[in-house]
Amino acid sequence: MKTLASLMLAGALVFAFGQTSYAQMTAPAAPAAPAAPAAPKAPAMPKAPMSADDMAKKAKAKECSAKADAQGLHGKARKDFREKCKKS
Repeated sequence: MKTLASLMLAGALVFAFGQTSYAQMTAPAAPAAPAAPAAPKAPAMPKAPMSADDMAKKAKAKECSAKADAQGLHGKARKDFREKCKKS
């Protein structure tokens, strides 16, 4: 008997809360006030141009990645291969 009463009480609560949330969902929303314009952002620091040394390192890294792809390396083996390749 206690189980039946508990189930009935639980069902009544679910029904009551379900009706409340449904009524809230179907109520028309008030029009939102227009947002104030955002403050202008500070200008970003311009990136320094890459030096020739940096460009050479980037090209070497890309070449080593292509070689690792050609060999089908993944994970730690790829990482080790790229490190050795870039040092040579």
